[in-house]
Amino acid sequence: MELVLEGDVVRGDSEARERFYDSRGYGHVDAGGLVLAPVEAAHLLYRGDVDHVRDATSGEGLDFRALLSSAAVSEIAVLVYKDLRDRGFYLSPAREGWVDDPAGADFVVYPRGQGPWDEAVAYRVRAISERTAVSAATLGDSVLAVVDEESAITYLETSHPDIGGSTTTDLPTGVAADLLGDRVLVWEPPATLYREGFYGQPLDDETAEPLQLSLIEAAALAGQGVLDVEGGADAIVECGREVEGERFDRRLSVYRALRGRGVVPKTGYKFGADFRTYADVESVDSLGHSELLVRVLPADHAFSPRDLALDVRLAHGVRKRMVFALVAEAEADGEPRIEWLEVARLTP
Repeated sequence: MELVLEGDVVRGDSEARERFYDSRGYGHVDAGGLVLAPVEAAHLLYRGDVDHVRDATSGEGLDFRALLSSAAVSEIAVLVYKDLRDRGFYLSPAREGWVDDPAGADFVVYPRGQGPWDEAVAYRVRAISERTAVSAATLGDSVLAVVDEESAITYLETSHPDIGGSTTTDLPTGVAADLLGDRVLVWEPPATLYREGFYGQPLDDETAEPLQLSLIEAAALAGQGVLDVEGGADAIVECGREVEGERFDRRLSVYRALRGRGVVPKTGYKFGADFRTYADVESVDSLGHSELLVRVLPADHAFSPRDLALDVRLAHGVRKRMVFALVAEAEADGEPRIEWLEVARLTP
C-alpha cells in the first residue's frame, strides 16, 4: 500500500480506504480509493501507521518530519487534529465536496462513536495561532481552537445567542432633570424609575433621592420623553460624544436594543465590560445576579485571541456569559444593525 502526495491531497488505493476510512474515519472516498488531506496523512505518519508518503513530483519519500516541514501542511492544524483524535473524535477536513458547508471551518468534528459516514456534527472547528487576529464577522457558528506558544490548545465556542428578558416598566413622562458634567440628576424621581425599572443609582439609599443617571441611561430616557432636560436628548448625546467619541453612539444603540428586548443593562465597568445585564427585574429589592457581560464593538472588529480568552475567563470567573454586541452602520430607518456574539470556553 502506498500513499502519494499530489498537490494538496494524498491519494491511496482501495486497501488504504479499507484500513483508514472504513474502520477509522480518515479521508474521503474517491473512485473506490481514498483521498486524504495532508494533515490526516501527517497524523498517520506520526502514529507510525505508514512509513512514508511519496511526493508525486520529486519521487521523494516523506516521513512525518519532512511532511510537517513542507508547505503542504500547517503545524497548527496538525496539533489541533491530533488533540481531537486523542480525545476520541473522528473528524474530517472541511473541504468542498467532503463535508456540508465547509466555509469558515478547518475541521468538522463528529460526535463520539460516529464518523464521516453519519450525518451528525458535534463541532465545526477553526485552528489558529494565539497570534492570529480573528474577524468578529467570521465567528458565530464555529469553535476556535487556539494554539498558544507552548502548543497548549484552548477551545472557544462561538454562537449567536437570542438575547431577551421579561422586564417591563410603565415609565412617566416629563420628569425634571439636570445635566451635570458626565451624568444626569433627577431630584424628585418617581419610584418606578429606580425601584421597578432599575434606572440609575440613588445618592441616598433610604430616600432614593436624588437619582443619578449615567449619560447612556439619561439619553435613552430623554429620547422617550421620560426626562425633561434642558437641550433635550440631543444635549445629553452631545455630552456623551464629547466624553467617549463615536463609542457613545454604539453603546447607546446597544443599550436601547437591550431595553427593547426586556433586558436591563447596567454598567460593566467593574468587570472590564460595557454592560452587565439582568433579564428579569421586578423590583431592585429582589434583584438576582446579572447573567451577561456585554462588550460593545464595531462590526468590523478583529479579535486578538489573547484578549478574547481574557474576556471569556473573566466572565466565567464571575459566573456570567460573555457576549459581544457588534454594531454596524445605521440602516435606512436610522437604526444601526446589531449582531450578538457569545463566546464561551469549551472542553470537547
